[in-house]
Amino acid sequence: MSDKPVFRVPVGTAANPVLDPETLERLLDLGVSEDFEKGARLFSVGDSDIDMFVVESGRVNIIREATVSSPERVMAQWQKGEFLGELAMLTGQASLLTALVVESGRVRRISNATFKQLMSSDGTLSALLLATFRARRALLMAAADKTTEILGFEGSAQAMALRTYASRMELPHRWRDVTTEAGRTSLAASGKTEADLPVVVTRSLVLTNATTRQLSEAVGLAYRSKTGDHFDLVVVGAGPAGLAAGIYGASEGLSTLVLDAIAPGGQAAASSRIENYLGFPSGVSGAEITELGIVQALKFGVRLSAPSEVADLVAHADRAEITMTDGESITARAIIVATGARYRRLPLERWNDFEGGSIFFAATELEARTCSGRPVAVVGGANSAGQAAIYLADLGSPVHLIVRGAAIESKMSSYLADRVTAHPRIHIHTASDVTELRGNAHLESITITSSETGDSADVEATALFCFVGAVPGTSWLPNVERDASGFLLTDVDLPADADGAAWSALARRPLAFETSIPRVFAAGDVRHGSMKRIAAAVGEGASAVASVHRALAAV
Repeated sequence: MSDKPVFRVPVGTAANPVLDPETLERLLDLGVSEDFEKGARLFSVGDSDIDMFVVESGRVNIIREATVSSPERVMAQWQKGEFLGELAMLTGQASLLTALVVESGRVRRISNATFKQLMSSDGTLSALLLATFRARRALLMAAADKTTEILGFEGSAQAMALRTYASRMELPHRWRDVTTEAGRTSLAASGKTEADLPVVVTRSLVLTNATTRQLSEAVGLAYRSKTGDHFDLVVVGAGPAGLAAGIYGASEGLSTLVLDAIAPGGQAAASSRIENYLGFPSGVSGAEITELGIVQALKFGVRLSAPSEVADLVAHADRAEITMTDGESITARAIIVATGARYRRLPLERWNDFEGGSIFFAATELEARTCSGRPVAVVGGANSAGQAAIYLADLGSPVHLIVRGAAIESKMSSYLADRVTAHPRIHIHTASDVTELRGNAHLESITITSSETGDSADVEATALFCFVGAVPGTSWLPNVERDASGFLLTDVDLPADADGAAWSALARRPLAFETSIPRVFAAGDVRHGSMKRIAAAVGEGASAVASVHRALAAV
């Protein structure tokens, strides 16, 4: 261990609040005192369901252990009157760090189960701990030395998927482009070659040709069945509707699991700035809404797992059984489908060559880094496209906004259309389509063709952001009533003869948000007739839970 002075999180900051005597005593009353000698570990990297500790005497260092490319580092030190803990205690994620006793003393151990009960039952303490844990995670995210490294090529779709997942899950990580000197050094230190990319380096593992599923398993975020698992409610999809359903379900006493095939956030996470969402007069990004929603869900005891893709659903008289793509089976008394809808791919040659590396369905900071102020194209005429165009243009990129309709005002909110029209770096092409993509390893230019005149123009575009159409995420659902576009029919929109035998047995008709399968509900963009707005999706998720309660009470 280095003898250099260790970093002390400043006392009185969000990451190290001063506890008044009454609050400290309330925390101490929840735990059991234990004495530890110098050199003992309170927890280690990779441990799951770790306990919370309050230091009564002595000192404890929080250590980021060495990896193949980075030496060990002391991240913080906690002393008398301070407490250990971080968001991993809520997420169920394997610990990213090690807690090492460096001066013998006494700590008060609060079991993980007691801690989770506290978070859902004590509003004052949970607010304090949540704020502290979020601040500590922010410090980890900003630290120069990260717990995980992702190595790959800048334009790699596989590497971008890993980076997107790590960002949405707030997994402290460092991206290394292997075309840079730092990236080549890290790749060499890992003992791997370009044929192994993308590579993920953790303290104990080096993953080659890594996938998000492998990364989630390495850090303990994949779904793991536990003895005695029983869920009242499983929510499939963790966009705004799914997160809202999870929060309302868990906060109202339902044992709740939320699954997502990619990562929490859905299409909302792709929005760089939303200015007409209630309560955020200065605007809010989709990433911020997602982060706050995740923390709120975890506070109430929601189990959240991603990437966890559902492959099938079988309904029984008293329960529903879902099967995951990895073969795992989960049963629940009720299901809420909140899988949303994804943007459509354009029927263009070489689309697959560029998707994920130069073609994106989101415009966040992560995707914007690939552009670095160079010309880009945005396809779409609704709010998501307008938000993306303004965000990219504000970062210095000349933007070609390609709209199929005759005017952007037809589908875009007026405040947003006015800003798009007035922006000096946005060139609007109405009644137009992208008809050709060109480039070598990366997109370099596109052809835009007017549907009115037939005239075409070639323009430089180093990236294309696509926000057109909507394909509902319902392919895994068998024998359920859909509309012509695949969106789920619910309650009054269901045909009068939809599975009449099932409803006759229950002596009732479908409840609000209930699909043609009893106790299987739909909320958000995946539902026929939904408003396709974040606020509406949140409302539908909450309202669907009210119907879940009614359905379960009748069983």
